[in-house]
Amino acid sequence: MSLLRLIFNIAWFLMGGFIMGLAWWLVGLLCFISIIGIPFGRACFVIGELAFWPFGQETVNRKHISGQEDIGTGTLGLVGNVIWFLCFGIWLAIGHLVHALACFVTIIGIPFALQHLKLALLSLTPIGQTVIAKPTY
Repeated sequence: MSLLRLIFNIAWFLMGGFIMGLAWWLVGLLCFISIIGIPFGRACFVIGELAFWPFGQETVNRKHISGQEDIGTGTLGLVGNVIWFLCFGIWLAIGHLVHALACFVTIIGIPFALQHLKLALLSLTPIGQTVIAKPTY
């Protein structure tokens, strides 16, 4: 199973994952310009790493893992997600949607398109999410 994930991740990286991962990291660098943007920038680098190698990983709400609300999963997280959406989220989502449409053209590209859709949804509201490894069976 892990060999298949490795093959998919390498193919993903070569066929669009590299570009979107760099886009996430670029947005992260822009967020680090201000003190207020540092938490957003940190999240961008974590999600950028997910954008480079998405197979075998998933995102979940931190509240579901810890069982407690924190600053990113409460009201301030909602405010942060609105600010994020207006500044950067919509543009990253459009980038992932364009890549998804290009991948849906072929049957082989469908798994890659589904990963782009997952990342497009994440790019709209990333605050309060964390990346975890999928369990292997």
